[in-house]
Amino acid sequence: MLNRLAPPPTRPLGRVDLPSAQVSYLANGARLHVLPHTAQPVVRLQVVLPAGRWYDPSPGTSLLTARALLEGTRTRSARQIAEEVAFYGASLDCEQGFDRATLTLYCLARHFSQLLPLVQDVLLNATFPVAELDQIKTRTAQNIRVERQKTSYQASERFARNLYGAHHPYGVVFDENAFRDITPEAVTQFYQQAYALSQAEIFACGALEEAHITQINELFSASAATSQPVSIAAPPAPAVAPADHVTVADSLQASIRIGRRWPDAQHSSTHQLQVLVKVLGGYFGSRLMKNIREDKGLTYGIYASIVHREHASSCVIGSDVNATNSVIAIKEIEKELIRLQEEAIPEDELETVKNYIQGKFLNELGTVFEQADKYRSIILLNLPTDFYSSFLTEVESVSPSQLQRLAQQYFTPTDFVHVTAGPA
Repeated sequence: MLNRLAPPPTRPLGRVDLPSAQVSYLANGARLHVLPHTAQPVVRLQVVLPAGRWYDPSPGTSLLTARALLEGTRTRSARQIAEEVAFYGASLDCEQGFDRATLTLYCLARHFSQLLPLVQDVLLNATFPVAELDQIKTRTAQNIRVERQKTSYQASERFARNLYGAHHPYGVVFDENAFRDITPEAVTQFYQQAYALSQAEIFACGALEEAHITQINELFSASAATSQPVSIAAPPAPAVAPADHVTVADSLQASIRIGRRWPDAQHSSTHQLQVLVKVLGGYFGSRLMKNIREDKGLTYGIYASIVHREHASSCVIGSDVNATNSVIAIKEIEKELIRLQEEAIPEDELETVKNYIQGKFLNELGTVFEQADKYRSIILLNLPTDFYSSFLTEVESVSPSQLQRLAQQYFTPTDFVHVTAGPA
């Protein structure tokens, strides 16, 4: 008879290799990465440019430029762009990130050739009409005012500032007045510098034909930068500040953010550190969830995660609790950090975490788009080509003693930045 109380047996996954990309250079120097996959008749094109917050000539310029990119070109109005995309059942969007801006097109493969000239037009000929810029400024400011009524937003914003510094691109706080003062000329100048296709990493995946690749080469080989976007020299990390609190009037809830600067993704222990943070708070059965949600009943959820960016990485613990319980929750978080320093992780707990990590990793490779996301991370974070293959191997082989040594190095509570947001 089947014993339903006993979990099914597991076995190591072994080596997992991502599909290799076909890499070539366009005539203007842009790099094209193609991952063909014909299982579904869809295509995703991503044009990734050095136009994120890191390259801001003044705070907010990169954000405004990305949000206004689809508001008109020399030959198309914003409405015409939207109608053309909708006619083909496609999706076209520009997103500003901390390091890069990404223009993403999703469409059926049979419509790709018709939509590619539109993408080229947006990248080469955006006009940034004044009326549309003003509307975007107003909407953005209104949205952030609404977000700042939430303790979670306030805690995350203050945490980033305290972790990186007020003048670091990752720590700069949105300034509504400065954002409204950005001129159309400043947006146009940033666009001409940062959105030049010669600086692009272009990722194309899906049911691509040779004719599609030829068309990308023909349309995207124009546009050499007249001048490069300015990448700042990162300010030194600030000293760990005392615990900070943001007052959110009349709130019954408090949001907690605790974290520290973290080794980058190229660090020799990066895979073992992923396991350590998963044990702490990276899945539903983690120590933080068992302690603070299940045992103490202080929250519906708590997490610990690692965030890797191109110029800095961080480890962040976050939760929302009843305001009267925030001090207790913080003490319990620190207790779990210290416990990982003082006690080796039991083998059965570590085995559960390893199985979770491996299963989740495989689940994240289910589509060509997800595989392309992993590949894109390798390129943009300048990782070795076998990064994800070695990930599984090192996850499987890491020992409790290794993780305890890493906890002793990286989990000292006084090295962490503490921020809460809630009532006074």
